[in-house]
Amino acid sequence: MSFFSATSLTPPPSLLLALLAFPASPLIAAPPPAVFEPQVIDSAISIGYGLTIGDVDGDGKPDILLADAREIVWYQNPSWKKHVLARELTKLDHVCLDAADLDGDGKVEVAVGAQWNPGETNNLKLSGAVFFLKRPEKADADTLWTPVALPHEPTVHRMRWVKNGLGKYALVVLPLHGRGNTNGTGADGTKVLSYLPPAEPGKWGEANEWKITPLEASMHVTHNLDVQPDGDGQLMAIGGKEGALMARPAGGGWETASLPLLETPSSAPFAGVGEIRLFPGTRHRLATIEPFHGPHVCTWTWEDKQRGWHREVVDSSLASGHALAVGDMNADQLPDLIAGWREPDANGKFGIRLYTATGDAAQPWSPSWLAGENSMACEDLKLADLDGDGKPEVIASGRSTHNVVIYHNRTTAKK
Repeated sequence: MSFFSATSLTPPPSLLLALLAFPASPLIAAPPPAVFEPQVIDSAISIGYGLTIGDVDGDGKPDILLADAREIVWYQNPSWKKHVLARELTKLDHVCLDAADLDGDGKVEVAVGAQWNPGETNNLKLSGAVFFLKRPEKADADTLWTPVALPHEPTVHRMRWVKNGLGKYALVVLPLHGRGNTNGTGADGTKVLSYLPPAEPGKWGEANEWKITPLEASMHVTHNLDVQPDGDGQLMAIGGKEGALMARPAGGGWETASLPLLETPSSAPFAGVGEIRLFPGTRHRLATIEPFHGPHVCTWTWEDKQRGWHREVVDSSLASGHALAVGDMNADQLPDLIAGWREPDANGKFGIRLYTATGDAAQPWSPSWLAGENSMACEDLKLADLDGDGKPEVIASGRSTHNVVIYHNRTTAKK
């Protein structure tokens, strides 16, 4: 099967059935919203562009990693002591990172995107960079890792390690814009690339041994992506100016298709997708922030071939919405939404909002502040069970608030 089609807005029948033909979950009564206790683990970051979670030191506990403007750092669980992996990889800012255990040794490998210059869409030296950080063989927690520069497109913006159908991780990298584009328009779409590392870990530091494959070039802005388990590999969703795209592993490559969000929006306006998340455990439902840095928190649910996707606007009050997650925060078996924004809204407030699933079809969401107002101008957030109690924490980084905060999940299990 070919990669994404620039013209087709309908998934091929085989992929459509595989991705979307899942029954809806039954509606059940939901307990009150989850309860969170915030812990500031850093109050002096620069911007906090991107977060990821992974075990850096191999002690079996998930650590927090952050791409800050001039440093790539990690916070060690449970002391949350800060360690530096890399400094000033490029003249301009670092912008993204991701971590995954590529060789099964219990320790993550790390990739970084840098030289953040979204206004320059042509010059490879002035815009964009991709690095694999090579772990020191024998070092303490504060020894810097060695950057391995890999080929890149301009305006590198987001990246994720994604398992293919052979169970091997590849690094998928999104540019924000296509080459030569201005204000999201131009002749070329954004070239999404897959970076497959060499099979031998000893060659990870050799850039010419990485296999780089173009995956997609139909959208003119690709702002973010999400990944969920899918059999032996992982399912990937990409959000951008023209809507959304889906990819799943097929052997050593990818089977891909556009999703018909543009054809059947059930409420207006629809102007593309900024943030996108897959609902865990299902392939027929998405959460989005629309459009790029937009105010709308939405869900999309596949109904059937005739009706297509149903769009539900959950909230339209965000100011520069920039962070989104889906997870069961109160142990009721229903997925909740968490959205963060980084600029003052109409009431002069910014922060993170929790939308608790109610189980009521008439009023499906109950909004509340995650843990107060104006403590977090949220740039990014992730969910992870940091203490092993079975409940996910919210980990967030603030832009103008310059902080990294763990919102510990203190919800009492329903009896």
